[in-house]
Parts: sequence; C-alpha cells; structure tokens
Amino acid sequence: MKSGDRNRGAGKVFLVGAGPGDPELVTRKGARLLAAADTVVYDHLVGEAVLDLARAEAERIYVGKEPGRHELPQESINSLLIERARAGRCVVRLKGGDPFVFGRGGEEIIELAAAGVPFEVVPGVTAASAAAAYAGMPLTHRGLARACMLVSGHLTDGQVDVDWEALARPGQTIAVYMGIGAIGIICERLIAHGLDAGTPAAAIRNASVASQRTVVGTLADLPARIARAQLQSPAIVIIGEVVRLRERLAWLER
Repeated sequence: MKSGDRNRGAGKVFLVGAGPGDPELVTRKGARLLAAADTVVYDHLVGEAVLDLARAEAERIYVGKEPGRHELPQESINSLLIERARAGRCVVRLKGGDPFVFGRGGEEIIELAAAGVPFEVVPGVTAASAAAAYAGMPLTHRGLARACMLVSGHLTDGQVDVDWEALARPGQTIAVYMGIGAIGIICERLIAHGLDAGTPAAAIRNASVASQRTVVGTLADLPARIARAQLQSPAIVIIGEVVRLRERLAWLER
C-alpha cells in the first residue's frame, strides 16, 4: 500500500471544546461545526443543551470517562475517530471545557497525525475560568494573586502527584480539576507544605448553569463542608485569597 492510500476518502476530525455547560459559551466556530457534523463523539461532561447544537441526523457516540467507569478505553476512542474520518465523515470530537486542559486532546491528535487524518483544534472555555467567573472569584487579582496554577487532583494509588512546594507558595490561585475525591489529601498536603490553614477555598459544581452550587470554606474545613453539602463531581476547587472576593462579586447564585 502506498503511504497516501491509508487516508483515501478521509473526512476530517475537529477537536472542539464544549465549554463548561452553558451552550452560549460554546465558541461560534464550535457551534457551526456541531451544526454541520456527520458524527459527534462526546464525553460525559458535555451537557444535553450543548449536544442540542448538533443537527438531529448526526450520529452521536458517547465515550464518557467517569470515576470507576470508562465507556471506551482511550485506544478505542482514537481508533473510532480514525475510522469515521477515513469513511469520509465530518467528525466533531466534543470535550467538556477545553480539549487541551486535562482533556487528553493532545493524545488524540497525536494518533490522528500518525494516521494521516486531517484535524483542527477549536479551544473552549475551560472549567477553571468559567467556575471562577460565575462564582465571583477572579483567578488573578492585583494585590491578591499574581499567578494561577491549574492542576489535576486525580487520585492514583491513593495519592495526588503534584509539586506541593510550588503549589504552597503565597500570592497565587490554585485551580484543582477532578479534586473532590481527594480534597482531604489536597488540603492536608498544602497545609503541611506551609500554606496557612485559614487560606480561603471553594468548590464549585456545575459551573455556568442554573444548578451551579458553591461551597466556601478554608483549607482547614473545606473537606468537612463539602461532605456536609454532599457536593459531588464534576466540581472544581479554587484555593487562594481571591475566594474572599466572592462575598462582593458573586452574581449567578444570587
């Protein structure tokens, strides 16, 4: 087989960020591609309101990954995208938030590139900026936070693998993705590495939609507050002095 034959009749894959949940936060390009797609391959963080932007005749394939449950392994998702594109279809790979922020978008387009399948990446509003904005907590703020760290709080063998010393530096905001299940460990380790136990912290679930809920506390008591509120994933944790601004700037939940 000639090298070009493997891509004969290929369509194209568009890696599209679905944003945090509100369909109006999908970019104009993302919405246009959804409306034209032959196949939509989507994750569990993509809400029905965003899926409604796709045309009714489009093939919809759910490949969501949830704690303890993967609808399809990553290798199978990669193969699915390649197969549909080689069949000449316009494929939208729809990911919650932004495909390149803890979304495995890089892994997928590496495989598409290796297979010779054309692709484009359409960024989306990521959970950290959406949750902070809708909960009234700027990620950066003069005099309070000169930097923002985006980290994964995913548990691996009962541990969270991050640079705790770097995270515990003052004058910055920490946004923790997938951190609810490990919130006790996260708060404990930050305190152990020098961050004041009274540092304000918050967890936001369902950012940008009507069901948004926010639990506010400190590193010392946020795990207990989350447990009492029975707050579950998907949620993002914001840690830092900017959380104090919520008292004046919160607008959605009012």
